This record gives sequence, structure tokens and C-alpha cells, in this order.
Amino acid sequence: MRTFIIAEAGVNHNGFLAIAKKLVDSASDAGADAIKFQTFNAEKMVSIYAPKAEYQKKTTGTNESQLEMLRKLELDENAHKELFDYCKQKNILFMSTPFDLESISLLNKLGLEIFKIPSGEITNLPYLREIGSLKKRVILSTGMAEMEEIKNAVDIITESGTPKENITVLHCNTEYPSPYEDVNLLAMLTIKEVFNVHIGYSDHTIGIEIPIAATALGATIIEKHFTLDKNMEGPDHKASLDPDELTVMVRSIRNIEKALGNGIKKPSPSELKNRVIARKSIVAYKDIIQGEVFSCENLTVKRPGTGINPMKWDSILGKTARRDFKKDEVIEI
Repeated sequence: MRTFIIAEAGVNHNGFLAIAKKLVDSASDAGADAIKFQTFNAEKMVSIYAPKAEYQKKTTGTNESQLEMLRKLELDENAHKELFDYCKQKNILFMSTPFDLESISLLNKLGLEIFKIPSGEITNLPYLREIGSLKKRVILSTGMAEMEEIKNAVDIITESGTPKENITVLHCNTEYPSPYEDVNLLAMLTIKEVFNVHIGYSDHTIGIEIPIAATALGATIIEKHFTLDKNMEGPDHKASLDPDELTVMVRSIRNIEKALGNGIKKPSPSELKNRVIARKSIVAYKDIIQGEVFSCENLTVKRPGTGINPMKWDSILGKTARRDFKKDEVIEI
């Protein structure tokens, strides 16, 4: 199964449509299946009392509130329409995560095919019901969540009208960047076993090793933040891949997909030609004359594998040589 790769641009456009389009170019060039932004009205998303996360304080300072920071990162409806059309031109799927009910409506009106629910909204009942009622494909991130919270969210979405087979649940750790020891990739498999859903992984670690490992474990969707430049101002740039790293990640995931194969153990076309070279045959350990009885003293096993299979060793012992054999010559009976 092909892994669906989402290049998470998020708010790394810094509120500028021109930068957002460059991010589209970069994601398309890297070979990602989709690029995902974030859709929100800052006033409806956070209160005036909402503090910044610690990672946001480190990357954007403490002189402004979370609300003030997010106001500068909004994209209006016209920008969304332009990005939607631009993604079609660049042959990459436009996605965006809504953070409020009005944003869900905007994206649905735009024709969004897949709705991505971020980790922070997994306990937002009205939000989950609204997305579930649209009966679209849904991707649910589960950072910071308990298993019971995941169950509740999946139940709400399905009870609202979305078939369970349309839901993919992403394992996620909501720290930027995520420490490797906190990733707990095996939890992704637990989610699959317990809830019987499609699974994937949303990554916030440094580098590309973990999403590649998640692919090998069976993730059907990989989501990873990227930016044009890690040194740009903004909350998420430092924990994002640059364009070259994104390209390497996509290529590596595609290679892993090829390597996973179909699970049937048999010789591959590329290795068949080496079987004769690497395997062995029963050969003469020393010169053997016609009429001599084959024994452990005059037979041995050596490459190449063009003669009698050594698995037939016991059946060859005791038989009589029908002709002379020189040392190392493949035995015939």
C-alpha cells in the first residue's frame, strides 16, 4: 500500500501568500502527495488569556501573547482559494487543518477532500460532530491523548455520519521537537489493534529517521513539518525539515515501500541469477574411478550449484560411479 505523505507547511508561510506558494512548489518538487496548511480565526481559536507553549516562547519570544502571535499567521479566504487552485496547477493535494467551526465551513465550501483533526481538538465535541457530519475522509491526530479519548473521538465522528473505514488515526507526540525517547512508535500498532482503524504517524522529531521507521511498521499516512528556511521567524520553523530534507524523506519512504514487498517469501527475480553461483553441488573430493562406491571419503560439497543438490547427500552415498571423475568435478549418477 502506498504511503500518503503530507508535507505540513502549517503556519510556516508567516502570513504571506507568496511564501505559501513557494512552500507548495517545494512540497510538489519533493514528491509529497499533499501539502497541509492551518485555517483559523485567531480570535475564535484562543482567548486573550491563552499563554504560549514553551517551544513557542523559545522560538518567538515572550513579548506577545499567543493570540497576538497567531493573528500574524492567518490566511484569509481569498488566500485559501488561491492556494487551492495553485495546488491543482502543481499537481499536489491541498489540505488545511481547521481550528474552529467557521474554518471547517470555509474549507468544506472550498471543496476539501480530507479533513485533518489536530491533536488539540480531540476533546472538542462540537468540532468533532461538525467534521463527522460532512462524511468526508478524516485524519485524526492523537498527540497528548489517552486511549479512552481516542475511542470517544472516533465514536463521535462515526456517530455523526462518517464511516469508520474513512478514518485514519495518527499516532503523534505533541512536543516540538519531540524527544526520541517519548515517540513510542509501537503505540501506533496498539491503536490499530484496539480500534481496528487505518493508522499513520505525525512526526515532530528532528530528522527523518522516525517517519521512515513508522512507514516500515505500517503507517499508511506520514505527516511531517517543513519550511523553506529553519532560520525564519515563527514558532514552527526550527522543528521543521528544509526542502532538501523533505525530498530525502519522501524518497526514503518510497524506497521502504518497495522494500516491504508482498510478504511472500520466494526468490526474487534479481537474485535468481546468483543462486547457482552461491549454492553448492556434490563434487569429487579426489579422483574417482569408474565402479568406485561413493562415500564420505571421496565426495564433498563445493560451489557452484550446477550439479546434484547437497540435500540429496544421503541418497548418493553407496551408489557406484558410472564413469571416472576428476577432483572437484560435479558428480553425476
